[in-house]
Order: sequence, then structure tokens, then C-alpha cells
Amino acid sequence: MSTTIIEACWNQIGVNGDQSCDKLEQHVHCRNCEVYAAAAQRNLQRVVGDDYKKDWAAHFRQAASNSQQQDNSCLVFRIGREWLSLPTRMFVAVAPIAKPHRLPHRASRGLGGIVNVGGTLYPCMSLANLLGIDENEGEAATNRHTFARLLLTRWEDQSYALPVADLHGILRYATSSVQAPAATINKGLSRFLSGVISHDDMRIGVLDEALIGYQLARTLR
Repeated sequence: MSTTIIEACWNQIGVNGDQSCDKLEQHVHCRNCEVYAAAAQRNLQRVVGDDYKKDWAAHFRQAASNSQQQDNSCLVFRIGREWLSLPTRMFVAVAPIAKPHRLPHRASRGLGGIVNVGGTLYPCMSLANLLGIDENEGEAATNRHTFARLLLTRWEDQSYALPVADLHGILRYATSSVQAPAATINKGLSRFLSGVISHDDMRIGVLDEALIGYQLARTLR
């Protein structure tokens, strides 16, 4: 076991204690103090005991159970109040949101126009229109700042730009954990879902890759 003893003054007289430390007036928070920084450095340099190494070695030698085998990954994003996902293999890049330029004599439902991203033109497709989602329903509760994005995707030989209200990021999950969609989901969206996955406090609709790809291609024709 390590013999390094860390005097955690921040828990006694610092921000987590009675706040009587005279250094708080200068540093405001313990994390800005040289004493806290020095303690962190000593903690990282402490000697690791043999028992600790053996315990973790035994942990990583264990075979993963079926519930731990995360054999799939997707990119999670939000449209309106709906958290949705598509397989990561469909995505090429993420770009800042851009206003599409409308195409003359093209009024296809779901085609918003074209956008210029890095000098390349992409057809801008509205998943909200294709899936029957109201974009003005308000933000889902995320307790963090949200930023609209353009998701650059590729299906077969065609690229698309998909505007989304928020981007959660890449999520790995077990295929066996996918559940059936709830009966209360609107019919316009439910027919494009292959299931639902739960992550933290989110219920994420798993969009059917083939159906979405076909619908995007059909809308562009």
C-alpha cells in the first residue's frame, strides 16, 4: 500500500470545509491554490501497492458478460424534443449550422436546399419533415448548453447535410439492449424506428439506416 499521506486541507478549511483558510481571499477556490496543486502532484506520484495491481489485473482478466458487450455504435442527436440516432458509419463530419439556399423549381418535402460546407455543396435534408417531428416543440432537458449542427452523411454514393438541434455524440451500446418503440410515438416517426435504447435519462430512437437512406435518396430525385 502507498505510504503517501495527503493532507486534504480543502475539506477542512477550504471550500468543502469551514472556508476559514486565509488563501481563499486570493485564490477564490482551492483548485487555484498551489497547496492543492502540490497535493495532486504527490497523489499522482504515489507508489501503487501490489494488492491494488492484483485486484485490477483480476478485474480485466474477467470475460465480459453479455450485458457488457457493446457491439454497436451510433451518433446521437436531437430534433425538436426527440433524441434519435443513426449508425456512426453513415457520418462523414460534423459542421456548424448553415442556412440552406433554396433550389429553383424544387419543392420536395424534406429538401431544404443546398449548403456550402468547406467549399463543397451538399443537399440539405430536413429529417424533421421526413419524420413528422415538430422542430418548435422546445428543447429537451439536458442541463447543458445546446448548439445546432449540420451532420454530413453519406448513403451509397450520395452525400447529405442533416440539420439537428443538438448533438450528444457517439454512443456505444449492446444490440441486445435495444427495446421496441413505445406505442405512443407518432406514426410518422415510428415507421422509421428499429427500436429504442436508454442512456442516462434519455430514450433514444434508433433510426433504420436503410429506410432513412432510401427516403433521403427518394426525396432528392
